[in-house]
Amino acid sequence: NKMSIEIINTAILATSFLLLFGLAEVLYHKMKVKVEMTRKLVHFGTGMLTLLFPVMLNNHWLVLFLCGSFALILITSLKFGLLKSINAIDRKSHGSILFPVAVYGCYLVYDYYNKKSGGADHVYIYFYLPILTLAICDPIAALFGKRFPYGKFKIGTDTKTLIGTTAFFVSSLTLSIAFLKWFCCDSLGLGDLLFVSSVVAILAALTEAVSGKGTD
Repeated sequence: NKMSIEIINTAILATSFLLLFGLAEVLYHKMKVKVEMTRKLVHFGTGMLTLLFPVMLNNHWLVLFLCGSFALILITSLKFGLLKSINAIDRKSHGSILFPVAVYGCYLVYDYYNKKSGGADHVYIYFYLPILTLAICDPIAALFGKRFPYGKFKIGTDTKTLIGTTAFFVSSLTLSIAFLKWFCCDSLGLGDLLFVSSVVAILAALTEAVSGKGTD
């Protein structure tokens, strides 16, 4: 039945997440890949896997189970010094723990509008756009900021760069235009599309710039 299929899908997704963590550990411990790279790999990979949630799961309790389980795994790994491929960074960050919280929050918003609209296609944007912003724009900002460390500024103990923030804005703007055009092409003209996308990208980039300790 439908619930049995969703439980199987939950198991498939959980296994996929564990394999991703395992791959990162192998790369870090055996291949000596730097933690910043393995951390970004996990960040991007988990984001891509969570895109399957609306497709494979229709029950937010199963999404909560997945997100809660991995939040617990991450908290435990911090406490006991495990998962070095994610946690062995030289700064304090809550990002890995907050990621599953953000995913579940986005799914709840998507689930609400999905039920309210009777399953309209455009509601996918409530989940896909923020998750892809997390999975793609944040790593891009970090990579550009480290490669071109110009215009540095501090947020608490975190150092950000204007290049990184600009990279975040450009990638977020690109995603916003693409997804709004894809899901809302019939209701938005070109001017409205560019305006709404710009507002979303500016707010996202500012949030990333002023957030410290991985809270972005």
